Amino acid sequence: MADKKIMLACAAGMSTSLMVQKIEEAAKAAGKDYEVFAKSTADVERELNAEHIPDVVLLGPQVSYLKNEIKAKTDAKGIPMDVMPMMDYGMMNGENILKFAENLMEN
Repeated sequence: MADKKIMLACAAGMSTSLMVQKIEEAAKAAGKDYEVFAKSTADVERELNAEHIPDVVLLGPQVSYLKNEIKAKTDAKGIPMDVMPMMDYGMMNGENILKFAENLMEN
């Protein structure tokens, strides 16, 4: 089982699939065993009630308007959550998004 689970959430779980690959590549290069996966924002609640809940939830910038609604759900479970920085998301910078996720998990 992976050390950490990073969940990306966007409108349909599709636009973040490339970002998942980029984060996985960055984690592997850093010698980290992380499970990274994408879901639609509609699936967040189900994932938060799954057997192996994510260690952090990252929202795609295109669904940042859902931040408060989803943050209430993640806060209730004690899971850090935030919106991925638009610039890093747009540039598909997996390394920076990985660091962003790790900072959230540490604090």
